[in-house]
Amino acid sequence: MTFNAGEEWRKKQIRKITDRVFQNVRNQVQTEYLSFEDLYIAVLLVYNDINKIIPGPHFDPPSKETVKQIMQECDMNLDGAIDHDEFCDFIQKMTADTFTVVSQKLIITLVVAPSVAMATKRATEGVPGVGKVVQKLPNAIYASLVTLAVVWFQKMGDEPVI
Repeated sequence: MTFNAGEEWRKKQIRKITDRVFQNVRNQVQTEYLSFEDLYIAVLLVYNDINKIIPGPHFDPPSKETVKQIMQECDMNLDGAIDHDEFCDFIQKMTADTFTVVSQKLIITLVVAPSVAMATKRATEGVPGVGKVVQKLPNAIYASLVTLAVVWFQKMGDEPVI
């Protein structure tokens, strides 16, 4: 899977989520348009689904102020409500940073970590004790261990500090 294919997959997933959430909220309020309150509920539902479906860290939904600001930008007919097309544009703007973070972490995890693993394996050759143990490990296993360590450190960085 190429980088563009992964980006397209994420966009399709977001579109599926967007369409489903809009229809569900629209059916609840029984109107073709979402008011600010309905829109914010829809945003919460979209982010809930993103966190369930899209791999990567947990993404907190935006604040009400942010939603209000982007709602004004996306309300093309200036009626104070959002229709389906405006909602799709709205969610694309809201989730643009989400794709960037996920893409960066995937690149680090899948490309950089194994490369660093192989470089560090070569660097340990001259280290007494450690070098012999590391050199006995097959490259694939060593790279996997280092990649798992990188993923673990990424997850630790995503968790709030208490």
